[in-house]
Amino acid sequence: MHVETHSRSFVKAVTYRVFGSLTTAGIVFFYSGNAKVSVGAGAMDAVSKIFLYFLHERVWHYIPFGRGKIAPEYEI
Repeated sequence: MHVETHSRSFVKAVTYRVFGSLTTAGIVFFYSGNAKVSVGAGAMDAVSKIFLYFLHERVWHYIPFGRGKIAPEYEI
């Protein structure tokens, strides 16, 4: 059985947000044409959502919905 560790959840949150924040910055730049504003929006997006994603992962760690039962391991 594998357990989702806090460090794994954190790394997943960071990598997910890097892609998401680059997308946000790109969209803001597309509409504003202002690189400073788009970088600022991307940075704010990253910081706030990394924290929220980490919290989301840890809460779901305690929710059994969608998990199957793991058969006990027997040594032969």
